[in-house]
Amino acid sequence: MNFKKLISTSILMVATICYIQAQTRVIAHRGFWKTEGSAQNSIAALQKADSIGCYGSEFDVWMTKDNQLVVNHDANFKSKSMEKSNGKELMELQLDNGEKLPSLKQYLKAGKKVNTRLILELKSLNSKQRETKAVEQVVAMIKKMKLEDRVEYIAFSLHATKEFIRLAPAGTPVFYLNGDLSPKELKEIGCAGADYHLGVFKKHPEWIEELHKLGMKVNVWTVNKAEDMQWLIDRKVDFITTNEPLVLQQLLK
Repeated sequence: MNFKKLISTSILMVATICYIQAQTRVIAHRGFWKTEGSAQNSIAALQKADSIGCYGSEFDVWMTKDNQLVVNHDANFKSKSMEKSNGKELMELQLDNGEKLPSLKQYLKAGKKVNTRLILELKSLNSKQRETKAVEQVVAMIKKMKLEDRVEYIAFSLHATKEFIRLAPAGTPVFYLNGDLSPKELKEIGCAGADYHLGVFKKHPEWIEELHKLGMKVNVWTVNKAEDMQWLIDRKVDFITTNEPLVLQQLLK
C-alpha cells in the first residue's frame, strides 16, 4: 500500500514539474521597479523581483569611457553620457530610490544572494570593437563570480549577440532582440531563441510555433496589458518580459 502511494505521489510530482516547465514564465523588465522603495535597474528592483518569485530580472549594461561596466538603461542619465563619462562619475549619480547607479560588479554581488535568473542586456555601443571588449569583460566577470549557470544574455546588436554566442560557455542562453531575423536565421547563428517585441509576433504569429519546432525559446517584450499577456499565454510563449509582473502572475494563476 505504501509503495503504491509512493508511486502515485511520484507521478503527481512529475506531472506538476512538467506543467510548471510548460507554463509561461515572468521576467521583470529592469527589475520589479513599480513598487515602493524601488527604481529601474536598481539593486532593490532586482531583490524585489526575486521576492515575488519572478523567473528572471532583466537589466541593462553599458561600458563607460574608461571601460568600466555599469547598469543603466538610457544612453544618458542626469545629463551624463554612459559611453562618454568615466565610471566613477556615473556611479556617484543617484537613482530615484536613493541608491547610487550600480556598477555591474555591485549588481552581480547582489545577484548572488537571490534566486531569480539574471537577464543581462548589453546595450548597443558606438563600435563593434567596444562591443567585443564589453562582451569579453562581461563573460569574464560572470565566470569569476561563478554565476555562469544563472545568467542569460540579450542584445539588440547582432554583433554583440554573436560575440556572446562565441565567448560564453556552450549552452548559455543568448537571445537576439531586434526582431529582424526569422526563426531559421536565429537557429543558424546559434541563438537560444527570439526575444522580440510584441509587435513582431503580432505580425508573425507563426514564428512562435516555428521557433518551438526548432527547439528554441520564445520571449516577448515589453508586455504590460493583460489582454496582450493572455494572447501570448494562449500561444504558449516561454517568457514574457513586463513592467507589471504581478498582473502577469495573477493571469498565470
